[in-house]
Amino acid sequence: MTAAPTPAFGILLVDDEPAWLRSLSLTLESAAGITNTFLCQESRDVLPLLEKGGISLVLLDLTMPGLSGEELLAAIAERHPDVACIIVSGVNQIDTAVRCMKLGAFDYYVKTDEEDRIVGGVARAIRMLELRDENRAVKSRLVAGGPAHPEAFAGIVTRSRAMLSVFAYIEAVAQSPQPLLVTGESGVGKENLVRAAHAVSSRDGPLVAVNVAGLDDAVFADTLFGHVRGAYTGAEAPRRGMVEEAAGGTLFLDEIGDLAVASQVKLLRLLQEGEYFALGSDQPKRLRARVIVATHRDLAADEADGKFRRDLYFRLRTHHVHIPALRERKEDIEPLLRHFLDEAATAMGKPRPTPPPELAACLAAYPFPGNIRELRAMVFDAVSLHTGRMLSMKSFLAAIGRTRPCPAAPPPNPFAPFERLPTFAEAARFLVDEALARSGGNQTLAARLLGISQPALSKRLKHAAAGNPHNPGNGHNQGL
Repeated sequence: MTAAPTPAFGILLVDDEPAWLRSLSLTLESAAGITNTFLCQESRDVLPLLEKGGISLVLLDLTMPGLSGEELLAAIAERHPDVACIIVSGVNQIDTAVRCMKLGAFDYYVKTDEEDRIVGGVARAIRMLELRDENRAVKSRLVAGGPAHPEAFAGIVTRSRAMLSVFAYIEAVAQSPQPLLVTGESGVGKENLVRAAHAVSSRDGPLVAVNVAGLDDAVFADTLFGHVRGAYTGAEAPRRGMVEEAAGGTLFLDEIGDLAVASQVKLLRLLQEGEYFALGSDQPKRLRARVIVATHRDLAADEADGKFRRDLYFRLRTHHVHIPALRERKEDIEPLLRHFLDEAATAMGKPRPTPPPELAACLAAYPFPGNIRELRAMVFDAVSLHTGRMLSMKSFLAAIGRTRPCPAAPPPNPFAPFERLPTFAEAARFLVDEALARSGGNQTLAARLLGISQPALSKRLKHAAAGNPHNPGNGHNQGL
């Protein structure tokens, strides 16, 4: 399997010296894994190449035949303001560097600078451009009000607006190679969200999940990085680590908040350097997977208390999404209840039982410390004991600690599905029209349906006919 070029956008290297171009290209690939590069020796070809699209970063020499680097820099800034330019020149003059920065250069380097400085500058520019593109994508998805690929989130049952915003964010950062931190209480469905994030990432490789809680440092290193034959006593055969298994895909590290401090250092180095060593090997390997981590812990508090490394914390939360607890999105209880009833009935080979009408309202009053996992366990327990047509409330009441039955469920809010709520005047007019339609135009019956007196209804109809739909009266019976 061929790995996708890195980064997602193209980088154009422009210099009239072919040897320097090849050297810079190889340096970027070997030192930072940057492979999506294009070489150009003729300065006059740069603008036509940019017109074709796909290039977001240009590394530009200043002294070239034809168009000079400064002329190109000014033209790129004018015609392609979204394209960043880094000057890599043989000219080491302060006034030239200042002039280039004023023309819009992102950075300025001299060819005799150390390779690490140039590579680091390119990496910073790439990160800046990725963040810019991701921020635009987030805004676009949030304005749209939901994900563009809802099928990727089909395994997550919800009608919560907060969750739809989470989906939009996950989709917006799906193509980013930077880490994603998923937080939320136990049982909220973090793993399902990670699977959705992998599904919308368009990565060809697998999703490889590792629960790192309780792993000591040696086991963590062996699990992630693998080992060569003879790396330690008992290592009779080489073993691929999970990082290599996830190449081209997603590496999911669950319960990252419980990772030992010594292992945190190894993970930080992997993310910073983009490379690792199998145990017993001196040959580096490139990280070719997107890293997603999840935890139920408050990492910000752990970092403040010194339990979690600050540098790793900020590296991991480049992208961060928090899944709200079930008690914060009670509108999801009823669809989840139906979903788990279907799932439990199928698993146990029973007909799907009918839930009592008051059950959803009763569960909505419970805080669900175990979140969705707890609700699922309640439903499976109730279905396992079920014998009749109507599902018994008994096991639910015992689980939530109620000794008395729940009150009857209130009637559903008829305005809940409305995208735009009607005004009071519009709602009153709709109610009057509907009551008159149901009563066949009989005002006495219509007033009874509406819970007001017949004179109050008559007065309202007269005002509506006169072009004033508002009820002028103050009495209780005129409260529509």
